[in-house]
Amino acid sequence: MEYIKPKLRITDWAEEDRPREKLLLKGVQALSDAELLAILIGSGNKLETAVELSQRILHSVNNNLNSLGKLTINDLIQNFNGIGEAKAITIIAALELGKRRKLTENEKQTQISSSLDVFNLFNPILSDLRHEEGWVLLMNNSNKILKKIQVSKGGINGTVIDIRMIMKNSIENLATNIILIHNHPSGNLTPSREDDTITTKLNAACSLLDIYLMDHVIISDQGFYSYKDKDRL
Repeated sequence: MEYIKPKLRITDWAEEDRPREKLLLKGVQALSDAELLAILIGSGNKLETAVELSQRILHSVNNNLNSLGKLTINDLIQNFNGIGEAKAITIIAALELGKRRKLTENEKQTQISSSLDVFNLFNPILSDLRHEEGWVLLMNNSNKILKKIQVSKGGINGTVIDIRMIMKNSIENLATNIILIHNHPSGNLTPSREDDTITTKLNAACSLLDIYLMDHVIISDQGFYSYKDKDRL
């Protein structure tokens, strides 16, 4: 008969190596992503400790927390033995709290001075999405933010942006400078032909109304692409 080595339980580990105890002894910064995730799920399965299960979950997304944030409750339940509905909800809720914290921090920014500022402001909103969304950032002539408005919501491969809606919102909010933002769920930051077309059309519409299209920024969990930085605006 084949001998199967029994699973080493977390309670069998040295106290300083257990995630909860390690957090208390050394602080939260000392824990790995897998250990933090293990605290959330609490337990593993018959063959894996909570840490081992967490390591496998993270490995499935190349240890990328942004990619982990894109998993649905069903993804977690169906692909990982030991993750039920309650644990999956806990993971999703924790990731959403982290996203909202980052968004709250970025909300303090009132003025845009670079494409990086735009990325930092919209990355928490767009980077985890599985579909494309279009947003417009409205500003005054000092580049102080007046409003950010969602102008479209589409599918995996595209979204239809209505230039008339952008101009209507710009006029109503007395914006003199605007930036168009949308995401690429695929991670590919290369602008499509449609991206180039909408940029050209929006720039022409803005010129007629003496509104300055400062930039068009494409965002993914890999980074961002700026038309202005590439001297295409």
